[in-house]
Amino acid sequence: MFIMKLKGSKILITGGSSGIGKATAKLLSESGADVIITGRDKKKLEAAAKQLNVHSVHADVSKQEDIDKTFKFIEDKLGGLDCLVNNAGIGEFLLLEELTVEAFIKVYSVNVFGAALTAKKAAEIFKKQNYGNIINVASTASLKGYARGTIYSSSKFALRSMTECWQAELRPYNIRVMQINPSEVPTAFGSNTRTEREEKPNKLTSVEIAHAIKTMLEMDDRGMIPELTVWATNPWEKK
Repeated sequence: MFIMKLKGSKILITGGSSGIGKATAKLLSESGADVIITGRDKKKLEAAAKQLNVHSVHADVSKQEDIDKTFKFIEDKLGGLDCLVNNAGIGEFLLLEELTVEAFIKVYSVNVFGAALTAKKAAEIFKKQNYGNIINVASTASLKGYARGTIYSSSKFALRSMTECWQAELRPYNIRVMQINPSEVPTAFGSNTRTEREEKPNKLTSVEIAHAIKTMLEMDDRGMIPELTVWATNPWEKK
């Protein structure tokens, strides 16, 4: 058996200061992984890193210099990388007649360009060692569009397409590229104040998604789960 051993594994999680990223960092760190998280809010990031006892780099994935800084830290402090969790993401939810190029660029710079350029740096490491894991945190919005979803949903459709392209490119190097699609998870996502929303009894929490990510990583390395969608059982149930 060649099950990925989380203990001692070096894992980068972008957007790791809250929500799904933070929950995943906590779970993987508790499983013995050496975790590094990134985020744009320095104060929030450092507080999360201290709470979770993980490494942190103040970085914005939409900026190439910040991506380079992150991987320089990985090289200097961790000496390598086993897994990238591409979790950083933002959204704009506009009607068709409200769309602007600036709104597209804002979201795509993080959800598409940032994810791709971060994965590029990770793939350079993984190909040299003939091993690695990339998990792209997308959304059920990558499977079906919806009203006001032109920008966000299309960015996640793009991420899903990139996931499939990377799978085709990287499988010969024993690199697993996987995608997870959570349905609605109350987090700080989309909040102007970036404060965490209250959990709801009939909605998912970040913890369920973190456990799903852990499960994907722990599968025997000879196999991979190319895509996993996680739905709330009954999100319409009235409490």
